[in-house]
Amino acid sequence: MSLSRQQQFPRARTSVRAARRFADDTLAVWGISDRLDDVRLCTSELAANAVLHGVPPGREFSVRLVREGGVLWIEVRDSGPGWPVVRRAGGDDRGGRGLWLVNAVADAFEVRGEVVGKTVRVGFGSGSGQAGEECVSGASSGPSGRPGPSGW
Repeated sequence: MSLSRQQQFPRARTSVRAARRFADDTLAVWGISDRLDDVRLCTSELAANAVLHGVPPGREFSVRLVREGGVLWIEVRDSGPGWPVVRRAGGDDRGGRGLWLVNAVADAFEVRGEVVGKTVRVGFGSGSGQAGEECVSGASSGPSGRPGPSGW
């Protein structure tokens, strides 16, 4: 059985906290307690990137959580141009670490181009040690070079 919840957020810094709260509330309703800190971190980073880099003025972004089998997906969609790039920031850089952290913490990382904008999607498998295998079975390489589920 698949579960899904989605919410729209305005282009505002306060939306990052609201998106994280939405994820917390959704996981509580679904009875998911595994990897809460990882899910919170990834939701915050993806929402912050949408606010700072992806959402044009006057527009909103959406956060969607999907539970498919043993995989929890977080999807953040915005309508802005550009493509997120995972990079490792240098010691003197003031930013650029968010997607690197997301890519390191999540079991799968993907970016999908939409007719307008893009969706950044991360996956978490249930249970420790098996999560990555579960998320990437039949995988193809995503834009980060890291395997991601196929069928996107």
